[in-house]
Amino acid sequence: MTMHASDTLMYREAHESADVVARQFAANERVVGELAAALRARPPRFIVTCARGSSDHAAAYAKYVFETQLGIVTASASPSVTSVYAAPQQWEGALFIAISQSGKSPDLVRNAQAAKTAGARVVAMVNVEDSPLAAIADTVIPLHAGPERSVAATKSYLAALAAILHLCARWHGDAKLLAALEALPGALRAGWDADWSALVDGLADAHNLFVVGRGFGFAAALEAALKFKETCGLHAEAFSAAEVKHGPMALVGPDFPVLCFAQDDGTLESTLAVANEFRGRGAQVLVAAPGLAGEGFLPLASGLPAICTPLLTIQSFYRAASALALRRGYNPDVPPHLNKVTETV
Repeated sequence: MTMHASDTLMYREAHESADVVARQFAANERVVGELAAALRARPPRFIVTCARGSSDHAAAYAKYVFETQLGIVTASASPSVTSVYAAPQQWEGALFIAISQSGKSPDLVRNAQAAKTAGARVVAMVNVEDSPLAAIADTVIPLHAGPERSVAATKSYLAALAAILHLCARWHGDAKLLAALEALPGALRAGWDADWSALVDGLADAHNLFVVGRGFGFAAALEAALKFKETCGLHAEAFSAAEVKHGPMALVGPDFPVLCFAQDDGTLESTLAVANEFRGRGAQVLVAAPGLAGEGFLPLASGLPAICTPLLTIQSFYRAASALALRRGYNPDVPPHLNKVTETV
């Protein structure tokens, strides 16, 4: 029997994302509001994120969100510094945010405990509320994604992005961003039916590609590159639209496609310029950018602030990736050699 994309867990779970985000915003309003008030009263000296896999891509998004909206330096911790090398860190006065679907990986748990011992305020953004990571945290922000059975994380990743936005909006008190949060679930529902079949058709026989993004969109590029490898058996690397112009650019040509994610902010012009330069080299280039249409463009709704665009982008990508995996002969729900929960030390 032929399997269709809509039959996959990846498709069905990604389809739940709008409801997950709406549920999360409603359920977490009190805990996020209280945490935001505490952080305004006593701002952290800096923010440290700690995560693995897709959750680490959410942490990359958090860096751009917190640094642009709050002006607070945000850095990603290398878990092995604590879990393997046992090197004490000077985290007094820091906000330590651990992001995880399962909350079980020993290295994240050890890092959270070390951060707490070192004087940081520990926040866990986690889908499993009774996990070891949640037990350590000073504040738990549940992702409310519900059970996720596909090995490839979809709705839990989008839930992590939403939790980051929610915390930032309440902390900053920005009226425009708060209004965008109210509109986001509806925008996700409307965007689900966007036609990204050009991605499926264009990459069906590809062997390698670059995924390019910048600013808020770079985390989506990281996540898409991982999913190409994980679910489609397709080697992909993510680059900033600025960094790709250095050494990596030498690879791009007629047999090396490029997927670009853009949002309508100060990074748009440079990202589109890179896409045009690659097209000039004969490369197949697909661009997802709000409100831009025509050959070589993937539809993406406009109207929300640029900081929200990556959520719409990655939701459409997940739907297309599930179809691409099947086209290439893979089942996206059961990638070879992978388990749902990866526990590293």
